[in-house]
Amino acid sequence: MKSDISTRDDIYKLVTTFYEKVLKDPTLKHFFKSIKDWDAHYERLTSFWESSLFLRTKYLGNPLEAHVKVDRENDHSITQEHFGQWLNLWYETIDELFEGEMAQVAKNRARKMSTFLYLKIFEARLESE
Repeated sequence: MKSDISTRDDIYKLVTTFYEKVLKDPTLKHFFKSIKDWDAHYERLTSFWESSLFLRTKYLGNPLEAHVKVDRENDHSITQEHFGQWLNLWYETIDELFEGEMAQVAKNRARKMSTFLYLKIFEARLESE
């Protein structure tokens, strides 16, 4: 039986395992080419998800700004399909590693976040025209 997501270490394991998959995915990996310090990126994302799931850590970053920037740097090429693939890999990774209430919460929050981010990226494209 798998355990549920309950600690920062669990989140770190989820984030690093997930990004191992993303960086091998032919449809997603090129969006991450600008990241030079993966250790810092993993820590930032671990803090983001810890804040999102447990409300224990205050996350100070701006995910929307970061995603709009990546879209702009990639000629506004991020599509719904990219977010769908990202979400599929997220779900797959959670299912491989965890089960329980927080695992489901992590899936639900990622689904809502992916929809929000895609809509905001599209909106930012319209504003920049």
